[in-house]
Amino acid sequence: MRIPAAWLTGIIIIIKDSKNENGENMGRILSLPKELWDNRALIFKLAKNDFKTKYAGSYLGIIWAFIQPIVTIVMYWLVFEKGLKAGAQISKNGISVPFVLWLSAGLVPWFFFSEALGSGTNALLEYSYLVKKVVFKISILPIIKILSALFVHVFFVAFVLILFACYGRLPDLYVLQVVYYSFCMFILVLALCYTTCSVVVFFRDLSQIINIVLQIGMWATPIMWPFASTVKNESLQFFFKLNPMFYVVNGYRDALIDKRWFFEMPGLTLYFWLVVVFFFLLGTVIFKRLKVHFADVL
Repeated sequence: MRIPAAWLTGIIIIIKDSKNENGENMGRILSLPKELWDNRALIFKLAKNDFKTKYAGSYLGIIWAFIQPIVTIVMYWLVFEKGLKAGAQISKNGISVPFVLWLSAGLVPWFFFSEALGSGTNALLEYSYLVKKVVFKISILPIIKILSALFVHVFFVAFVLILFACYGRLPDLYVLQVVYYSFCMFILVLALCYTTCSVVVFFRDLSQIINIVLQIGMWATPIMWPFASTVKNESLQFFFKLNPMFYVVNGYRDALIDKRWFFEMPGLTLYFWLVVVFFFLLGTVIFKRLKVHFADVL
């Protein structure tokens, strides 16, 4: 089987750069957060422009960004609650929760994660004309796409809070944790995107692989089915909890439904942040090693 030249280029670069000293690697890791902070005004400006231009030319414009997720929630609600008679869900504290609320609390964070990971992965490909500019900080491109997706996520968090209020569940102090879990998810997807956006330049099939992984992950997180009452085996429970998005989706439901603080799960919280740090370090090293060759491949 013939290996594509772009694959070989990326592999050779990583092998050669792996001989660098630890001090140089640490310099790469520390320089990325500084670049993002120093260019924060430009990042926010470009993120707003990206959000506006994504739907430019259509009659409804940015409204399309909100229509599809709402239609998806309504569709799943009709199928599971009305069609399959899923009924209400029982929360951890024994309170019966309408299925539409339980479903929305899990779907909304997943919408952001899947959109941000998909668009962040293709950031360098989409903005290839900026990658080829010598003076432009290409390290800000992934976070631009993620911020663009965050604008829609903020809308849907407000939508969910209004939906909960319509069912008599008004916001309280626990709801403030939605900000924390949104931050968790933002950092997680940013960490992942620095690896995926670097690799996809040399291996274009990665975009399709990620789409498949996201389809599987939606059911494995879990979002559509109750975890506690379905998975009884402790080994299987441990396996599902290895997915970092389990922590986030479970956290949204803890904040909105179960009324539990994140620090009541110290083990799971510590594990999540260790995973985020690992992926961020990995993504930073890979991105910094490969970025000087992006323009040549693109």
